[in-house]
Amino acid sequence: MSAKGLELQTRDLEILRLVHRFRFCLGRHIKTLCGFEGARATDRRLKKLFEAGYLTRKKYLYGIPYLYTLSHKGRVLLGVSKREDKIRVDRIAHDTHVLDAVVFFCLKHGVSFAKIESEKELHIRDGFGIRKHQPDFVVNANDYSKRIAVEIELSPKPKDRMEENIRENYLKYDKQIWITNNSKVKSLLQIFAGEYSNIEVWQLEDVLAYVGH
Repeated sequence: MSAKGLELQTRDLEILRLVHRFRFCLGRHIKTLCGFEGARATDRRLKKLFEAGYLTRKKYLYGIPYLYTLSHKGRVLLGVSKREDKIRVDRIAHDTHVLDAVVFFCLKHGVSFAKIESEKELHIRDGFGIRKHQPDFVVNANDYSKRIAVEIELSPKPKDRMEENIRENYLKYDKQIWITNNSKVKSLLQIFAGEYSNIEVWQLEDVLAYVGH
């Protein structure tokens, strides 16, 4: 399969599917999750996919690299909804750390990327209707016999809303891991951990230090 001189490889389709699953990706996430040896090789391939019209790229915030998203042509190629994903500037930091956490699970804990479900995929499975809370991603461990909800929480939500999300995760998942760098969020989670026994709290700083950001 080729376009504008670009011969599409299996890994190119993996890149497009990854970007679709998480709405956007940075080059560093694509490098690790799609098995590139280095940043230069990753950037060269992304540039070719951008020039061939399968990806779009844009810098939304100062100091943050290009965010890669699927173009209309990329969506047609994958056979997914042609509606463009909206990038919320106020959520870029959160959504970037979601991907950092995915990389952390894959590298440190040896989780296969194929066993991770994104929030977007979970909402698609829900179908139309009232939008339900879903974790930022789910890890399917032990050949899918154990499901772990992972939440990135950078700022405190109202206590009742947070407890509602925790309760849903408690009922639906074997474990829920909350990753945060906010002291108020940590305090709330410590309170709820007394009632909901499947809560674990991880430091965002430990995740970022491990993945190199």
